[in-house]
Amino acid sequence: MASITYFKRDEICKSNPIFSQIRTTIETVFYGNNVHRINSLKEAYKLAKDSPGTIVTDMPVYKPEEIGLDEDAKILLFNDGAVTGRCAAARRIIGEIDVDTAYYSELLRDAAYKTRFKKMYHAQAYIGLHEDFMVKAHLLIPEGHENILYNWLLNFQYINEKYMNMYNNSRVFENEGDIYILSDPDWENEDHPLGLALFDPEHNCACILGMKYFGEHKKGTLTLAWGIANRNGFASCHGGLKRYNLKDGRKYTIGVFGLSGSGKSTITHEKHGGKYDITILHDDAYVISTEDKSSIALEPSYFDKTQDYPLTSEANKYLITVQNCGATLDENGKCVIVTEDIRNGNGRAIKSKLWADNRVDKIEESVDAIIWLMKDPALPPVLKINNPVLAATMGATLATKRTTAERLTKDTDRNKLVIEPYANPFRTYPLGDDYCKFKELFEKGKVDCYIFNTGSYIDKKVPKEVTLESLERIVNGDAEFKSFANISDIEYLPVEGFEIDIDEEYREMLINSIDYRIEFLEKIKWEKGGRDRLPEEALSCLYKIKNGIKNEVMRKVAAL
Repeated sequence: MASITYFKRDEICKSNPIFSQIRTTIETVFYGNNVHRINSLKEAYKLAKDSPGTIVTDMPVYKPEEIGLDEDAKILLFNDGAVTGRCAAARRIIGEIDVDTAYYSELLRDAAYKTRFKKMYHAQAYIGLHEDFMVKAHLLIPEGHENILYNWLLNFQYINEKYMNMYNNSRVFENEGDIYILSDPDWENEDHPLGLALFDPEHNCACILGMKYFGEHKKGTLTLAWGIANRNGFASCHGGLKRYNLKDGRKYTIGVFGLSGSGKSTITHEKHGGKYDITILHDDAYVISTEDKSSIALEPSYFDKTQDYPLTSEANKYLITVQNCGATLDENGKCVIVTEDIRNGNGRAIKSKLWADNRVDKIEESVDAIIWLMKDPALPPVLKINNPVLAATMGATLATKRTTAERLTKDTDRNKLVIEPYANPFRTYPLGDDYCKFKELFEKGKVDCYIFNTGSYIDKKVPKEVTLESLERIVNGDAEFKSFANISDIEYLPVEGFEIDIDEEYREMLINSIDYRIEFLEKIKWEKGGRDRLPEEALSCLYKIKNGIKNEVMRKVAAL
């Protein structure tokens, strides 16, 4: 088995690196006499269906028996309340500077004690869908929050005979214990008004307190799984991955990396009007082996926005559960969902694996191209980065904007440009780990690097059609790139309506964009005790680009 559930008695000791104060506190709660183990997805469905406030729609689950449900299963709708997004401000990582382990251990012990008065449900699932990467995860959550439990089992791989046999034959990871997550959405503490998501990533455990939004539980689990992957020879990826199987026998695989709302799911699931035979790995979470460059999906289903899917959309055929959406009656008096974010922002749904009829859980071939999805107005619709150091650096300084998927503090400007390295706000290990792994992909793996601006170029929105047409040109091999500002390491793809004119005003915009990245890399040299500091080559390549932009303008002026 990949991760460790059981221990010999002489292994249960202080010197065992799997144990820690936080982990032991969390795991202990799982064995209380008030804990009920959930043994099947069907049991979880019944609990969620009967949970107060659940709306059992008149919309049937498509082919329910193929995903482990009874034939009469219905799409369940449940709404959380005011909060409809993740809250990064509530995350605390044990091991980071200024995170007091003693303080949080005491807080956690008290939270654990208070669960004794509640009936608790214990669910288990697998993270990773291939023998080369599978770990077991456990969730403990109080009665009254059955929908979170059901969604968690749907989002990850619930345990059945097929996957149990796969797990028993999976690669073993030394010194990696199972993932344990303790959740109490009803927890309150005046010192943590936004709630608390506490992670001990080195020991594969977390507690999620005072937070009802399912996304906290999904990403919290992935946070720990990505940490395990990073320690065991994988690059952890928050993005989508698809393979184009071309008529001439070629295969072209792309990975797209972006925050929620950047277009990663749209690009991953795009079928291009049937022009291509496409294979999809996943649209949100996977890992790439640094050894053989193959990719493995971590989840079977999809946690997708409902904003772009009206009730009559064909995609809604594959819904299993819906969160933070409305309900109404159709012309036949049937209870149906109201989507398109009419009720609130960031309406969500879990769609079954069947949504992608061309889905696989592992792609053996190395990825051919990585695309950083950004919303930086200084960047044209498509850039190609030809230097491995710069390619990894631009991923580490991925610039974008916040979305409704996130719960922000009152003083946070949602429209401000922010940097989220590799589009992964769930990293708990040093940023340099990702930098080195992606650089190796670009360098030794000979992976191409592109930047797609899916926001606005200067003040003109880049439509989805431009992004997809550009992608098709790259896949077909007929994208003709031109030198960008006479900088040898960067090229741009000419797109009608988005012409490049490096005048004085645009020069300043470009330099400000590079300076923003330089300031970020300078800042992380010292933040968290320098834990996320990158090699000096990252800064050097940005200064080179900045000087190149300045020289290009000077050259133009001299020519006049």
